[in-house]
Amino acid sequence: MASNNDTPATDTSLQEIRNFKGQYPKQLWYLFFSEMWERFCFYGMRGMLVIFMVNQLMLDATQANLQYGATQAFVYAFTFIGGLFADKILGYRKSLYWGGLLMIAGSLILAIDPVRFFFFGISFTIVGTGFFKPNISTMVGTLYHDGDTRRDAGFSLFYAGINLGALIGGYLCVAVGKGEMLTSLVPSHLTWHVAFGFAALVMIISLLTFTFTQKSMGNIGLSPLLHLDAGKRRNIELATYLGSLVIIPLIMTMVAKTEYTDIFMYTIGPATLVYLAYEMRNFTVAERKKLVAAMVFIFFSIVFWAFFEQSGGSLSLFAEKNLDKNLVGITLDPNGVNNSANSLFVILFAALLGMVWLALAKKGWEPNTLVKFGLGFLFLAAGFYVFYTTQFFANDQGVTSLNVFTLGWLVITFGELCLSPIGMSIMTKLSPVKLQAIMMGMWFLASAYGQYFAGILGANIAEASANASNLEQLITYTNGYKQLALYALIAGLVLLAISPLVRKLMQEVK
Repeated sequence: MASNNDTPATDTSLQEIRNFKGQYPKQLWYLFFSEMWERFCFYGMRGMLVIFMVNQLMLDATQANLQYGATQAFVYAFTFIGGLFADKILGYRKSLYWGGLLMIAGSLILAIDPVRFFFFGISFTIVGTGFFKPNISTMVGTLYHDGDTRRDAGFSLFYAGINLGALIGGYLCVAVGKGEMLTSLVPSHLTWHVAFGFAALVMIISLLTFTFTQKSMGNIGLSPLLHLDAGKRRNIELATYLGSLVIIPLIMTMVAKTEYTDIFMYTIGPATLVYLAYEMRNFTVAERKKLVAAMVFIFFSIVFWAFFEQSGGSLSLFAEKNLDKNLVGITLDPNGVNNSANSLFVILFAALLGMVWLALAKKGWEPNTLVKFGLGFLFLAAGFYVFYTTQFFANDQGVTSLNVFTLGWLVITFGELCLSPIGMSIMTKLSPVKLQAIMMGMWFLASAYGQYFAGILGANIAEASANASNLEQLITYTNGYKQLALYALIAGLVLLAISPLVRKLMQEVK
């Protein structure tokens, strides 16, 4: 940690950084590459989880889906916790470093012996991602003056970096692990070791990128405890590091035994709602109405992510067993496509959809936030219906078209682009200043619940197809996706129907 001190390496001031010329500050590019490699690691690991658990740990598909949901739920729950520790104790830089080191340690543990140390290594990456993920995004926001019109363009570029890393890592890691890539270089018994090793390597690159460029960041992301005596501040920081290590065995137990995850999820959500109700006593009627509107967004986001995140669970198993390897005439690993197609489509179409919203806004036709949320569900429903239709392209062995499957991801991506960029922004707009940190935490917690329920939904689909032939499994999985399409359609229509009521609750917030 020697390179991560609390003294800026140069005299670059925050004002100088924010008064940059051109479209993007140079610091944005440094953060872009750090985050790109971290997302490579995260999405590479995410794509490998269920396939590895089924093929190497010999878990049945039902249990693998449940443990996937538990793992991802804790990742997003710890994102909230990591953000709080960064705000109150470590600062963004040290939080980022510590999270990166834990992710490297977890990936190396998995690379050494992924079967014996699977849950131990995964627990390191869960806590590490919690410290890393929320804070680098926050640093991007500090590069701009309030009201700087270039901010949105900056976040769009940063978002592209996220998806570029997800695209490369999402395809490469799972394809290498399965032995579909680098077969002449990697012995068959070491493919999974090398795949997890890739995740460690790119995190090292991510931290080195930040190390050699942080001198240009001025005071951005330094410790919030600089007013304290250096010795006292060091003790508080060391206690934070030690506490995050001590909790790893607890995380390992709860992920490995999903009944403990159930207890955690059944407890943390209701407790948060009780606390919110308690806090709401001190606010005006107008503020309470906005908080109720925020809770509507949170509830529907849980539903959306529960469906969307089948990507890492049931859709991974479907891709492995039921898809061919031909995408527009190119031979590709179907698991790699399932894990990376969404990121490719975000890169290709995010800017285009943004231009559509701008064009509609000029004519006064741009849909409001609630309608965009509703449209997100309609696209989600249409995409899962496309997954359902793959059963009509299957052969007698239960293998169907990767082209049709990928079309489903194209449709779903437009749903994500309608919903995902809005959430964090609307939370800050609807929350009183005193509750903004709590409401952002609830937004991350909603993602955790979405992941958790995604695991349960995927487990139910897998359980229904146990001991069936490959063709029968395809029919069961695709019929399950048809049901999810119907539920997503209903959710979207309900959201559109109640949008006038929720708009009244939002009052002046746009």
